Amino acid sequence: MKIDQLIRSRRKTVALIIQKDGRLVVRAPLRTSLRQIEQFVVEKTGWIKDKQEQVSKIIQQRPQRKYISGESFLFQGKSYPLEIINKGAYPLTFKTHFIMDQRYQTKAESAFTAWYKIEARRIINQRTAIYATRFGYQYHQIRITSARTRWGSCSIKGNLSFSWRLIMAPLEVIDYVIIHELAHVVEHNHSRAFWDRVKNHMPEYQNHRRWLKENGHLLTLD
Repeated sequence: MKIDQLIRSRRKTVALIIQKDGRLVVRAPLRTSLRQIEQFVVEKTGWIKDKQEQVSKIIQQRPQRKYISGESFLFQGKSYPLEIINKGAYPLTFKTHFIMDQRYQTKAESAFTAWYKIEARRIINQRTAIYATRFGYQYHQIRITSARTRWGSCSIKGNLSFSWRLIMAPLEVIDYVIIHELAHVVEHNHSRAFWDRVKNHMPEYQNHRRWLKENGHLLTLD
């Protein structure tokens, strides 16, 4: 089993990490010999192959973006086609589908990213305010990030962060992440008390959490 990258540090144990491109990264203590590391990798061959196969399937499921008319893009859990037109009023707009000015086609990813960020801020701000009022939470501010897998976070000061990619998910999934982070304003861990709080606000939260685990890799433009 090939080790693509070995990183040594002042850690106590050996850790195996499968990157999004399938590469195997090994993190090991400074004094662990190469022979011990290789033996550990051999022992974990089955686990490594399973994870790499999972990554391969995820990569195959991701659409290869061409940004041409007829190509579909996600918004709030649904797929909408893209139409390329001449001399549009804006780089990218959305009515019943996405409409892009052909002059911006070479910068289409940037146009989509900018549009998604605007919509994410608008919708997430609105719905966070609604749930905070409904359940009695107080937060400081909201930040929209470009995180790829960390959909939301809450700082000790009550600052909430959400990935703009979340706007591609169904609205109920977005609501789950918002409620999850609001609960962290009071419970700063994933204790039983935290999950009881989330369940009290959203009894079906596990369905939405599962959706993210199974489909989160599709919430991307690349």
